Amino acid sequence: MAVMRAMRGTAYADDHFEPEGMLDPQFQRRIRGHLEQVDYTSFAANLEVFGQGLGQATHQNFQRLALAAAKARARWVTRALELTVSAPSTEQANELTALRHAYEELSEAYEALRRLVERGYITFQPADQTPGAAA
Repeated sequence: MAVMRAMRGTAYADDHFEPEGMLDPQFQRRIRGHLEQVDYTSFAANLEVFGQGLGQATHQNFQRLALAAAKARARWVTRALELTVSAPSTEQANELTALRHAYEELSEAYEALRRLVERGYITFQPADQTPGAAA
C-alpha cells in the first residue's frame, strides 16, 4: 500500500485490496508510464486553456495582485486590532471573516498565477520587456 501512496504522492485512506502485481517492478514501471500519460494530458489541457485565455503574465500583473493582497491583509489586520478594544459582535466577527477571506483569495490568486508561469502554462514578460517600460 505504501508503494501506491508513494506513486500517488498523497496520503489517502488505505486500499483494502492491492493486486500481487504491485510488487513486480515491471508492473510498477508500466503504471508509472500510464500515470505520466495522465499527467501529460492534464498539462496539455492546462497549456491550451491558459495559453488561449491569459497567454502571458506581466510584471504588472504580479505587482497588482501582490499590492491588492497586501492591502487586503492590512484591512483585515487593522480591523482586527480595532475590534480587540472590546469583544466583537457576531456581525463584526463576520466582517472580519469576510476581510480575511478577501485577503486569502487574493493571495491564492497570486500563487495560482505564479504556478501557471512555473509550470509553463503561460509565459512571463519581465518588467524590462513590457511595452512602454523605461529602458
